[in-house]
Amino acid sequence: MVPHGTTVLALRYQEGVIMAGDRRATEGYTISERRIEKVHKADATSAIAIAGAAGPCLELTRLFQTELEHYEKLEGVELSMDGKANKLAQMIKANLPMAMQGLVVVPIFSGYDLKRETGRIFKYDIAGGRYEETEYYAIGSGGKDARGTMKKIFKIDLHRDKAIRVALEALYDAAEADVATGGPDLVRGIFPNVKVITQQGVKDVGDEEIRTLLEEMVQELGGR
Repeated sequence: MVPHGTTVLALRYQEGVIMAGDRRATEGYTISERRIEKVHKADATSAIAIAGAAGPCLELTRLFQTELEHYEKLEGVELSMDGKANKLAQMIKANLPMAMQGLVVVPIFSGYDLKRETGRIFKYDIAGGRYEETEYYAIGSGGKDARGTMKKIFKIDLHRDKAIRVALEALYDAAEADVATGGPDLVRGIFPNVKVITQQGVKDVGDEEIRTLLEEMVQELGGR
């Protein structure tokens, strides 16, 4: 049995894009991993969030990182945002035979487009179809619940802290409804992976900041 990971999401905000994912991987009804990282830096200005069969997802992520690095070394410049999104689509399409056997890899790709001076979000289907989202998106077994939360509380031009709060609340609601999505674990200190992507690059949001935001959120939600 292959470990699977869910839920991951991305949303635009004033300065770029927020990407976040829970930390749980499951094998059937068993929790196989509590600290898996599902959001990874792809290059200086983009990141990839993975959902599906954990092994193939991580392998695709490493290959994608290598492809982008190889292009930059050869050409001396970053691949364009559309070029990166198309490259990832080709790699997902190449995985289709494995996907038909159940080893599905379906990422979200996001980044800051230096040419357009804005954050961009791309989603995919298992055949490599590429689609751009203008506001937010979430995938995985808890993706529908996360999208439902974001649909209610997302607003255009959110500030950084509010955008992170929206991401955390969406994951929190997904964990409440989906057994394969892990909620925040304040006892073990296990929190969602959150990355902020701006013109300045890709940065991790620290656990202490996430803990503070989560504690404020839970208090405001009144134990919902």
